[in-house]
Amino acid sequence: MAAAGNIALGENRSLEKQRDQELVFRILNGERKLFHELVRPYERAVYFAAQAVLRNHADAEEAAQETMIRAFTHLGQLNDATKFKSWLLQIAVNEARRKRRDAHGNLFEALELDNSTDPDPMPRDFADWRENPEEALQRVEVRKLVAQAVSALPDKYREIFVLRDVQQLSVQECVHALQVSEEVIKVRLHRARLMIREKLAPVFKKSWLARVFPGKGQKPW
Repeated sequence: MAAAGNIALGENRSLEKQRDQELVFRILNGERKLFHELVRPYERAVYFAAQAVLRNHADAEEAAQETMIRAFTHLGQLNDATKFKSWLLQIAVNEARRKRRDAHGNLFEALELDNSTDPDPMPRDFADWRENPEEALQRVEVRKLVAQAVSALPDKYREIFVLRDVQQLSVQECVHALQVSEEVIKVRLHRARLMIREKLAPVFKKSWLARVFPGKGQKPW
Protein backbone atom coordinates (compact mmCIF):
# COMPACT_ATOMS: atom_id res chain seq x y z
CA MET A 1 0.00 0.00 0.00
CA ALA A 2 2.79 2.42 0.94
CA ALA A 3 4.66 1.62 -2.27
CA ALA A 4 1.53 2.23 -4.34
CA GLY A 5 1.00 5.54 -2.57
CA ASN A 6 4.58 6.61 -3.27
CA ILE A 7 4.18 5.70 -6.95
CA ALA A 8 0.96 7.71 -7.20
CA LEU A 9 2.61 10.66 -5.47
CA GLY A 10 5.52 10.48 -7.87
CA GLU A 11 3.19 10.41 -10.85
CA ASN A 12 1.24 13.39 -9.54
CA ARG A 13 4.41 15.39 -9.07
CA SER A 14 5.56 14.49 -12.55
CA LEU A 15 2.27 15.71 -14.00
CA GLU A 16 2.50 18.84 -11.86
CA LYS A 17 5.95 19.63 -13.22
CA GLN A 18 4.82 19.06 -16.80
CA ARG A 19 1.87 21.38 -16.26
CA ASP A 20 4.08 24.08 -14.76
CA GLN A 21 6.58 23.80 -17.59
CA GLU A 22 3.90 24.20 -20.24
CA LEU A 23 2.23 27.14 -18.50
CA VAL A 24 5.52 28.97 -17.88
CA PHE A 25 6.41 28.54 -21.56
CA ARG A 26 3.06 29.92 -22.69
CA ILE A 27 3.17 32.86 -20.25
CA LEU A 28 6.67 33.84 -21.35
CA ASN A 29 5.44 33.70 -24.92
CA GLY A 30 2.71 36.25 -24.36
CA GLU A 31 -0.21 34.45 -22.64
CA ARG A 32 0.21 36.45 -19.45
CA LYS A 33 -3.35 35.82 -18.28
CA LEU A 34 -2.36 32.20 -17.58
CA PHE A 35 -0.25 33.28 -14.60
CA HIS A 36 -3.17 32.95 -12.21
CA GLU A 37 -3.76 29.40 -13.43
CA LEU A 38 -0.07 28.67 -12.86
CA VAL A 39 0.03 29.87 -9.25
CA ARG A 40 -3.47 28.91 -8.14
CA PRO A 41 -2.50 25.40 -6.87
CA TYR A 42 0.27 26.94 -4.77
CA GLU A 43 -1.53 29.88 -3.14
CA ARG A 44 -2.14 27.98 0.09
CA ALA A 45 1.47 26.75 0.21
CA VAL A 46 2.80 30.27 -0.33
CA TYR A 47 0.63 31.60 2.49
CA PHE A 48 1.75 28.89 4.91
CA ALA A 49 5.40 29.41 3.98
CA ALA A 50 5.06 33.09 4.84
CA GLN A 51 3.04 32.30 7.94
CA ALA A 52 5.72 29.93 9.19
CA VAL A 53 8.20 32.80 9.16
CA LEU A 54 5.99 35.68 10.29
CA ARG A 55 3.43 34.04 12.61
CA ASN A 56 0.99 36.80 11.71
CA HIS A 57 -2.02 36.32 9.44
CA ALA A 58 -2.20 39.82 7.96
CA ASP A 59 1.53 40.07 7.28
CA ALA A 60 1.61 36.55 5.83
CA GLU A 61 -1.16 37.49 3.40
CA GLU A 62 0.72 40.63 2.41
CA ALA A 63 3.95 38.67 1.93
CA ALA A 64 2.04 36.12 -0.18
CA GLN A 65 0.71 38.89 -2.42
CA GLU A 66 4.19 40.37 -2.76
CA THR A 67 5.48 36.91 -3.62
CA MET A 68 3.05 36.57 -6.52
CA ILE A 69 3.96 40.01 -7.87
CA ARG A 70 7.67 39.26 -7.65
CA ALA A 71 7.20 35.84 -9.27
CA PHE A 72 5.25 37.36 -12.15
CA THR A 73 7.82 40.11 -12.63
CA HIS A 74 10.82 37.76 -12.56
CA LEU A 75 9.35 34.66 -14.19
CA GLY A 76 11.80 34.99 -17.05
CA GLN A 77 14.65 34.43 -14.59
CA LEU A 78 13.42 30.92 -13.74
CA ASN A 79 15.99 28.57 -15.25
CA ASP A 80 14.03 25.34 -14.89
CA ALA A 81 10.25 25.64 -15.24
CA THR A 82 9.76 22.17 -13.72
CA LYS A 83 10.97 23.65 -10.42
CA PHE A 84 8.47 26.49 -10.41
CA LYS A 85 6.83 25.40 -7.14
CA SER A 86 10.03 25.35 -5.09
CA TRP A 87 11.20 28.58 -6.78
CA LEU A 88 7.91 30.26 -5.82
CA LEU A 89 8.19 29.06 -2.22
CA GLN A 90 11.77 30.27 -2.04
CA ILE A 91 10.50 33.73 -3.00
CA ALA A 92 7.79 33.46 -0.33
CA VAL A 93 10.30 32.55 2.38
CA ASN A 94 12.63 35.37 1.33
CA GLU A 95 9.80 37.90 1.24
CA ALA A 96 8.62 36.84 4.68
CA ARG A 97 12.13 37.00 6.10
CA ARG A 98 12.61 40.47 4.63
CA LYS A 99 9.33 41.57 6.15
CA ARG A 100 10.35 40.14 9.51
CA ARG A 101 13.67 41.99 9.39
CA ASP A 102 11.90 45.23 8.48
CA ALA A 103 9.54 44.83 11.41
CA HIS A 104 12.50 44.83 13.85
CA GLY A 105 11.19 41.93 15.84
CA ASN A 106 7.69 43.25 16.45
CA LEU A 107 5.95 40.18 15.07
CA PHE A 108 5.36 37.71 17.87
CA GLU A 109 1.76 36.68 17.39
CA ALA A 110 0.95 32.98 17.56
CA LEU A 111 0.94 30.86 14.44
CA GLU A 112 -2.55 29.70 13.59
CA LEU A 113 -2.42 26.58 11.49
CA ASP A 114 -6.16 26.19 11.82
CA ASN A 115 -8.20 28.49 9.60
CA SER A 116 -11.95 28.84 9.32
CA THR A 117 -11.70 28.99 5.54
CA ASP A 118 -9.27 26.09 5.40
CA PRO A 119 -10.72 23.40 7.65
CA ASP A 120 -8.09 20.71 7.30
CA PRO A 121 -4.48 21.93 7.21
CA MET A 122 -3.06 19.09 9.32
CA PRO A 123 0.26 17.51 8.26
CA ARG A 124 0.29 13.94 7.01
CA ASP A 125 2.13 12.77 10.13
CA PHE A 126 -0.89 13.77 12.16
CA ALA A 127 -3.47 12.03 9.99
CA ASP A 128 -4.50 9.62 12.74
CA TRP A 129 -5.20 12.53 15.10
CA ARG A 130 -8.23 13.38 13.00
CA GLU A 131 -9.56 9.84 13.14
CA ASN A 132 -8.87 8.84 16.73
CA PRO A 133 -7.68 11.66 19.02
CA GLU A 134 -7.33 11.10 22.74
CA GLU A 135 -10.75 10.69 24.34
CA ALA A 136 -10.19 13.68 26.62
CA LEU A 137 -9.64 16.11 23.75
CA GLN A 138 -11.89 17.26 20.95
CA ARG A 139 -10.46 17.79 17.47
CA VAL A 140 -10.30 21.56 17.83
CA GLU A 141 -8.34 21.21 21.07
CA VAL A 142 -5.83 18.92 19.42
CA ARG A 143 -5.31 21.41 16.62
CA LYS A 144 -4.87 24.21 19.12
CA LEU A 145 -2.20 22.25 20.97
CA VAL A 146 -0.41 21.43 17.73
CA ALA A 147 -0.53 25.09 16.64
CA GLN A 148 0.91 26.19 19.96
CA ALA A 149 3.68 23.61 19.77
CA VAL A 150 4.59 24.62 16.22
CA SER A 151 4.48 28.31 17.12
CA ALA A 152 6.93 27.73 19.95
CA LEU A 153 9.55 26.22 17.64
CA PRO A 154 12.62 28.36 16.86
CA ASP A 155 12.35 29.97 13.43
CA LYS A 156 14.63 27.60 11.53
CA TYR A 157 12.79 24.54 12.84
CA ARG A 158 9.30 25.98 12.40
CA GLU A 159 10.03 26.86 8.77
CA ILE A 160 11.13 23.36 7.80
CA PHE A 161 8.34 21.70 9.80
CA VAL A 162 5.63 23.71 8.06
CA LEU A 163 7.12 23.26 4.59
CA ARG A 164 7.88 19.55 4.95
CA ASP A 165 5.09 18.21 7.18
CA VAL A 166 2.27 20.70 6.70
CA GLN A 167 2.80 21.53 3.04
CA GLN A 168 4.29 18.10 2.25
CA LEU A 169 7.12 19.44 0.13
CA SER A 170 9.78 16.95 -0.84
CA VAL A 171 13.21 17.21 0.75
CA GLN A 172 14.62 18.61 -2.49
CA GLU A 173 11.87 21.24 -2.70
CA CYS A 174 12.71 22.29 0.86
CA VAL A 175 16.39 22.48 -0.08
CA HIS A 176 15.49 24.84 -2.92
CA ALA A 177 13.07 26.93 -0.87
CA LEU A 178 15.29 27.39 2.19
CA GLN A 179 18.65 27.34 0.40
CA VAL A 180 20.29 24.88 2.77
CA SER A 181 21.70 21.39 2.27
CA GLU A 182 19.66 18.19 2.28
CA GLU A 183 21.42 17.08 5.46
CA VAL A 184 20.46 20.33 7.20
CA ILE A 185 16.85 19.85 6.12
CA LYS A 186 16.75 16.34 7.56
CA VAL A 187 18.44 17.28 10.83
CA ARG A 188 16.21 20.31 11.40
CA LEU A 189 13.07 18.36 10.61
CA HIS A 190 14.05 15.57 12.97
CA ARG A 191 14.76 18.04 15.77
CA ALA A 192 11.54 19.94 15.12
CA ARG A 193 9.50 16.75 15.42
CA LEU A 194 11.28 15.78 18.62
CA MET A 195 10.67 19.23 20.13
CA ILE A 196 6.97 19.04 19.30
CA ARG A 197 6.83 15.52 20.69
CA GLU A 198 8.40 16.74 23.93
CA LYS A 199 5.93 19.61 24.26
CA LEU A 200 2.94 17.35 23.66
CA ALA A 201 4.18 14.49 25.85
CA PRO A 202 2.43 15.76 29.01
CA VAL A 203 -0.91 15.67 27.18
CA PHE A 204 -0.78 12.58 24.98
CA LYS A 205 0.19 9.01 25.77
CA LYS A 206 3.87 8.27 25.26
CA SER A 207 3.19 5.21 23.13
CA TRP A 208 1.03 7.25 20.76
CA LEU A 209 3.62 10.02 20.49
CA ALA A 210 6.36 7.50 19.85
CA ARG A 211 4.38 6.22 16.87
CA VAL A 212 3.82 9.70 15.42
CA PHE A 213 7.28 11.03 16.23
CA PRO A 214 9.99 8.31 16.08
CA GLY A 215 12.67 8.73 18.71
CA LYS A 216 16.42 8.62 18.68
CA GLY A 217 17.89 6.29 16.12
CA GLN A 218 14.85 6.39 13.84
CA LYS A 219 14.59 8.75 10.90
CA PRO A 220 11.08 10.19 10.43
CA TRP A 221 11.83 11.38 6.92
